[in-house]
This record gives sequence, structure tokens and C-alpha cells, in this order.
Amino acid sequence: MSDTPPRGPRILDDVPEAPAGRLDFGWEQSVAPLAKPRGARRWSALTLAAAGLGVLLVGLSALDVANFVSDQFARADWLGWITLAVALLGYGLIAWAFLRELRGLWSLEVVDKARAAFARGDYVTARAATLAWAARTPAAAPVAEALRGANDIDSLRALLEAGPLADLDRASAAAGRAAAVQAAGAIVVMPTPALDAVFFVWRGFRLVRDVAAIHGLRPGIAGTVGLLRRALFEAGAVAAADVAIDAATQFVASHPLVKTAIGESGKGAVAARRMIMLARAAARACRIVPPPP
Repeated sequence: MSDTPPRGPRILDDVPEAPAGRLDFGWEQSVAPLAKPRGARRWSALTLAAAGLGVLLVGLSALDVANFVSDQFARADWLGWITLAVALLGYGLIAWAFLRELRGLWSLEVVDKARAAFARGDYVTARAATLAWAARTPAAAPVAEALRGANDIDSLRALLEAGPLADLDRASAAAGRAAAVQAAGAIVVMPTPALDAVFFVWRGFRLVRDVAAIHGLRPGIAGTVGLLRRALFEAGAVAAADVAIDAATQFVASHPLVKTAIGESGKGAVAARRMIMLARAAARACRIVPPPP
């Protein structure tokens, strides 16, 4: 028979320091190690699928073009060189567009980094991001030296709020008013509501890009879509401040008597008001300093 003591509770009588009759359940030997928590996945399944599809499209098209160029060289050298030049020009333009998108996303990353640093009070990171932003923003040129000499994060914030950010807010408001006039006029003359919606979406997309350019950003298509999504979230704060004015505009424009008297002008007023609010929301989304609540 085995000399191994049975598992389970037993009385310890041979331990001098233990109280008489103390029970030992032997749990120290039966505790299983805890599993390590799984880290958060950085890429979703949809992102992986999209990346795989992109690799297949680019890779297979490059192989197909290479085979075609080889066939053209087999026919004639001059024909092969022309085909190769066309292929290189096409892929070069695609790579250029891709690099422009990356540059636009990097400029947005600088703004996001600065906003996060200001929010948590990180002076070193906020100063570096502010100087990088000021180097490519014309409105910040007059205060560039003062920003470089700021000794704390409150001084940085005060210089930005009183100088370039105030000018950028005024320029963004002017861009919003110009878009509002165009939207109001287009709504009146457009023959169908479907064209009204198409024009409003196009003009809103262009307005977001204009406001981003005012703030020194050059976002591409992906960056503009990201800014538009961020502006929609910021629009909640803008609408909270203007809810009474917007509600009054909606009520007056939708009243039967007013609609009969002014016709499509009421819709134009609502569209103009929404363009102004979109411009303000886009300006809040592009600010290097988090907007006040």
C-alpha cells in the first residue's frame, strides 16, 4: 500500500505552534494557477478581411501587369518599354494618393495627440505637438515664438485661445456662412428633394474639408470622413447651445402659413442654419485645444 496521506481534512497534532485541533484542508496543494487575461485584439475581423482583400487586389493586379509587360517585351522592345512606363506611371499615381492620405491622417494624429495632452495636463507632449501644429498653420505664425517660450500648459492654452484659435474660429464661421448662402439658394432652385439631399451632403463634405484646411490640416478622403464623423459628435454640443434658435427656425419654416407664403425659402433657411452648425462643429473637431464644454 502507498504511504501517501489521504487528501482532505486532517488534524495537525505534531505542529507545536498550531492550536490543538486545527483543521488543514490541503487547499494549498489543489489551487490551480489562474489563466492569464487575454489582451485586447488590435485588429477586428472586418479590418483583417479588408486588409486581405487589399493585398489580393494589389498583389494579383501587379502580377497580372508584370506578365502583360513581359508579353509586350516578347513582341517588341519598344512596345514593352511603353507598357512598362504606363504601368509605372499608374502605380506611381496610386502610391502618391496613398501617401497623401497618410499625410492627412498624420496631421489629424498630431491634433489628437495635442488634445489628449492638454486634457491630461501633459506639458511636454502638449508643447511638442503645439509647435509641430504651429509650424504648418499660418494663423499661428505671429505667436510661434511666444508658444516656444511658454513655461507651462496654462500659458500655452491662453496663447492659443487668445491668438490663432480665435482667428481660426472666425474664419471657420465665415466659411460656414458662405456655405449657408449656397445651401439656401440651392434648396430653392433644385427641382427635386433628392437633388436637395445630394447637394447638401456634397456641400457639407466640402465644408468640413474647408474648415480643416483653415486649421492647417490637409485630410484626404479617409481623413475627411473621420473629421465628419467627429463633427457629428461635436454637433451635439453645438446644438445644445443653439437648441432654442434651431427649434424656432424649424417651427417657423414648417408652419403651414409660412410655407404657403414663402414656399421653398423655409427649407432654404433650415439648410442654411444646419450648414452654420456644421461649420461650428467641424471647427470644434479641428481645434488643437479641447473646446470648452
